[in-house]
Amino acid sequence: MRFFLFFLLISRVVIAQTSYPKDYFQAPLDIPMQLSGNFGELRPNHFHAGFDFKTLQKEGLGVHAAADGYIARIKISPFGNGKAIYINHPNGITTVYCHLQKAAGDIEEYIKKAHYKEQAFEIELFPKADELVVKKGQLIALSGNTGSSEGPHLHFEFRDTKTEKVINPMFFGFDKNFKDTKKPVVSAVYVYPLDGVTANKSKQPLLLNLRLQADGTYLANKVLANGAIGFGISAYDTDNVSFNRNGVFKVQSYLNGKPTFGYQFDTYAFDEMRYVNALIDYARYKRSSQRVQKLFMKTPFNLSIIKTDSDNGIIKVQPNLNLSYRVEVSDYFGNTTTITIPIAFDDSSPVVEKEKVVSNYFVQAKKDNIFSKDNMTATFPAGTFYDDFAMNFAVNGIVLTLHEDTVPVHSSFEIAIESDKYSEEQKSKVFIANLSANGRLGYNTTNVKGNLYTTRVRSLGKYTLGMDTTPPSISIAKPIEGRWISADKTIQLSISDSGSGIKSYNGYLNGNWILFEYDYKTRKITHNFSDGIVAEGANDLKVIVTDQVGNSSTFEAHFFRSQK
Repeated sequence: MRFFLFFLLISRVVIAQTSYPKDYFQAPLDIPMQLSGNFGELRPNHFHAGFDFKTLQKEGLGVHAAADGYIARIKISPFGNGKAIYINHPNGITTVYCHLQKAAGDIEEYIKKAHYKEQAFEIELFPKADELVVKKGQLIALSGNTGSSEGPHLHFEFRDTKTEKVINPMFFGFDKNFKDTKKPVVSAVYVYPLDGVTANKSKQPLLLNLRLQADGTYLANKVLANGAIGFGISAYDTDNVSFNRNGVFKVQSYLNGKPTFGYQFDTYAFDEMRYVNALIDYARYKRSSQRVQKLFMKTPFNLSIIKTDSDNGIIKVQPNLNLSYRVEVSDYFGNTTTITIPIAFDDSSPVVEKEKVVSNYFVQAKKDNIFSKDNMTATFPAGTFYDDFAMNFAVNGIVLTLHEDTVPVHSSFEIAIESDKYSEEQKSKVFIANLSANGRLGYNTTNVKGNLYTTRVRSLGKYTLGMDTTPPSISIAKPIEGRWISADKTIQLSISDSGSGIKSYNGYLNGNWILFEYDYKTRKITHNFSDGIVAEGANDLKVIVTDQVGNSSTFEAHFFRSQK
């Protein structure tokens, strides 16, 4: 019965895929499509929500509306998606275009007016349906490298307009833009002994050897175990033209021919993104940067793409019972890599013991947990973690140790530190900081009430109180004081802060606020004279930069410019 329900679920997914229009949307770029990242790819703290299209390793390529519609949202930020445009289409789909250099034509004028109206670089706009209407193929922007982009490219998404769930672009006919005859590559398979049992005489995860068979499948060494075990894989996919190591589309495991655990990257919600940390072996990722996708759940989590049996992919190895475990890893085009793993019972004593964990507290993931010592308290609401675990909680002088960042955190928790060390004047400069291995302090937004400092964070590690009394730094590479700079198109300054980090930056030209665009990757702010604020002849520039705790620096210069 359970197998039938599983089959029915899969069938419904396949049927749903065919409902997406195949010829309604066009490609957003004029160049041949090449991917540097695909849908569902495993990223830090999230699944990738769309396609990353290569842009010939440069900025400034034309970005076009994929179909008729209207611009429903514009978000400009130095982080994340950078400059992004959202288009709502009449068929209930929204397309999203990110990391843009700038918008085009009337759209750019609309954005520029909003910058000056709000006197801010970071803005979010929601135009009305009749304000910025676009036609299919219309130039809406130029490609760029803004936000958290690690190189020039266009991030492109499809979303359900009502639910905002992201949808795999392949379902909209984009598969015809790619040629892919290559099977996914499974670079590693691990067996995980669970609940203190052994697998191949080890109580720790064990890498399995794979042998290529004549039929193109792989056979792993036999796993000898004596209780509950699970498996994990490290895999990637390539196509015939992009050459990047992208994510796989579908993973399905079977035990003696019956489905046990699987997922397929069709569509999912944004509030599911962080479950990537539950899907992977997070501790291994933090220690070695290797993402191993687990094919089991010790504690079920609400990631909608996962379909599993009643044991959540966990295999129970019993005496006198030989098992055959099979994993199939596929791309969207049906190219599939298959691995077979024979399993048998064995009750030999372990040769490799389970890694010892320094711990004095036990966390129950489904319950509230409050740990306190001396003047420091950590409060973990139910659901903060995915699994129960033994936590190392300690206070050593001024440092709070919350285990280490090898256990994933799903939702934020509170840290409270009480201290009478600081004067009333100093308190505004004090914050709870995460303490890195090299002693660097990371700022966290901190509330102060009397002598109690509180913050909410989303990772384990070491924390302490820090104080920042040093103002930000402002510098200019090309001096302008007292000079004519008529040939220059922009003014560019470098800004940085070694303490709590930059909170705000404002520029004024002859007393009028001017737009400075901030690129946090280069720590530069840039004003473009084409904004039309600069005066003929003499000009006075003032730039004020403020950090997170209120320390400010001011840069002033007097320069001349001719507009003729």
